[in-house]
Amino acid sequence: MTEVFHRSFFLAGPTGRLEALLWTSPDADPKFVAVVCHPHPLFGGTMHNKVVYQTAKAIHQRGATVLRFNFRGVEQSEGVHDRGIGEQDDVGAAVAYLAAEFPGRPILLAGFSFGSWVGLRVGCEDARVNELIGLGLPVDHVDASYLRACEKPKLLIQGANDQYGSRANIEALFATLAEPKRLVVIEAADHFFTSHLDQVGAAIDTWLDETGRP
Repeated sequence: MTEVFHRSFFLAGPTGRLEALLWTSPDADPKFVAVVCHPHPLFGGTMHNKVVYQTAKAIHQRGATVLRFNFRGVEQSEGVHDRGIGEQDDVGAAVAYLAAEFPGRPILLAGFSFGSWVGLRVGCEDARVNELIGLGLPVDHVDASYLRACEKPKLLIQGANDQYGSRANIEALFATLAEPKRLVVIEAADHFFTSHLDQVGAAIDTWLDETGRP
């Protein structure tokens, strides 16, 4: 298992500082880096959410440096909630930090729920982002059609019983997406993957194998 070195700090965000946590490893020169975005701030979402933590852990165990952060207005992050609009700039600030600190390293962008809707939009458009992971995409309530034009490798992980993103709707969206793509539906799992977090980690690990990550 990869040893974890934690560093808590503040990112320079577009409306003030953003509370952040960086997981590094003994290898000071990681082969790739990642940012993981958290669920809805108005419903208790923070970078310490269990799904976000599990996602970060699965990626970090592959030797990646992983950045988590709190969106504007969450815990010690400055600013106020902006309905997913300004939060896109927060994601951009996180990507910019990784690009500056680890130049030339591939960037993987992952997000859960609100964090997947906001984060993947930024990841699709930002040339510095190479790969995408969306977990619990709330397709019943948001427009995720922007994914259709995204030709970057992408993994979508959804609970079969997700109350914010039904299986039928995620499968319908997935059918319209450009390759390369993979959808993993975890049977009996709800939106928060309760009692199925190990399967989330396994799905990420398998996909990283397929994409050629170390």
